[in-house]
Amino acid sequence: MSSNAYIARQPIVDVKHQLFAYELLFRHSAHAQSARIDTDVDAGITVIANTLVNMGTEWLLKGKLAFINMEVSMLTSSFSTLLPPEKVVIEVLETVQATPALLERLSELKEAGYRFALDDFQVSPETEPLLALASYVKLDVLTRTPSALAEEVMALRKYPVELIAEKVETPEQFRHCQSLGFEYFQGYYFAHPENLAAKIINPVYGTVVQLLEKVRGGADTKELETLFKKDVALTFKLLRYINSAGFGLSCEVQSIRHAVSILGMQPLYRWLTLLLVTAGGAPTMPTLARTAITRGRICELLGTVCLSKGDQDNLFIVGVFSLLPAFLEMPMDQVLERIVIPDTLIDALSDRSGLYGPLLALAEAVESGACEALETLASSLMLTPDQVSHAHLQALAWVEQLGLD
Repeated sequence: MSSNAYIARQPIVDVKHQLFAYELLFRHSAHAQSARIDTDVDAGITVIANTLVNMGTEWLLKGKLAFINMEVSMLTSSFSTLLPPEKVVIEVLETVQATPALLERLSELKEAGYRFALDDFQVSPETEPLLALASYVKLDVLTRTPSALAEEVMALRKYPVELIAEKVETPEQFRHCQSLGFEYFQGYYFAHPENLAAKIINPVYGTVVQLLEKVRGGADTKELETLFKKDVALTFKLLRYINSAGFGLSCEVQSIRHAVSILGMQPLYRWLTLLLVTAGGAPTMPTLARTAITRGRICELLGTVCLSKGDQDNLFIVGVFSLLPAFLEMPMDQVLERIVIPDTLIDALSDRSGLYGPLLALAEAVESGACEALETLASSLMLTPDQVSHAHLQALAWVEQLGLD
């Protein structure tokens, strides 16, 4: 099922108005000015899903931190650890009670590298234990008089936290907060939340369930790879996730097998669980999905004649990703802004150049039945008509065996 992802982001700036971070906010539509949600858990899961797999951290955050609200259910769930700690500050909502169980969970998350901001915080004996775990405290300047705000800032200075003034709406409020020593600022004076939208390709519910069962049962990587190849959305989302900046990898992961082996079974299971929450109940544009997977397989098989196994894996990705503009309803150059892939893949997808480009062009000629282009491309790649025809038939048979319909 194809749909849209919506999210709002509001800048958090430093004293010189330089961008420091974004607070990410749930939105139910492209023009919504506030959130319409059933529960805080729904909002939290949606923000994480949109940040992680639908929009991508690079495009959405532009290298800045993301402040994401979480209430107790989200904090205690495995979803809270899906986003990379280097990119995220978890906002602990003012409604959260500092129970022993919660403090223990926050300590675990802090040990794993996560940072916390205490949202709309009020200092009290009950909330004080949270300050030992926090990196930031956000104070709502609209709900406090200037003198009350000054007193609260003074009380917080004995703790190792940086202060963020939120809901700053006028130059006077900014100057007052600046004089009190706030490190960061957020509010309409700087910018209203900016609504963003992205086209989503949702994975097939049944395929996600199958993968969860395989991972739980200890299936080998080859079995998992076969299932991923059945679903364009899963392949796209997996490679974008593993290549996100938060993993800090020295080189881009180019194949499904490589991604699964690097991620590991437990993190993969958590990631699939998140996808299960957002998965569609039917294939995304079934005919288009079938075409993409067939094209990927043709590219892969054509590469067996002249390229290594690693390059053949890349060719499958090139073939599938060549149809992402149709799935996402945007030009290829905009698609490439949202994914992190090697230059060799970008060359092929952009203008059919480089190592993989001619093979992709040949696969497209096979699909369209463009005989003249097919002969020219096959000849330039030193492939015989029989080899091309055999790869085509093998690809069609393989896709039939996948049972996509």
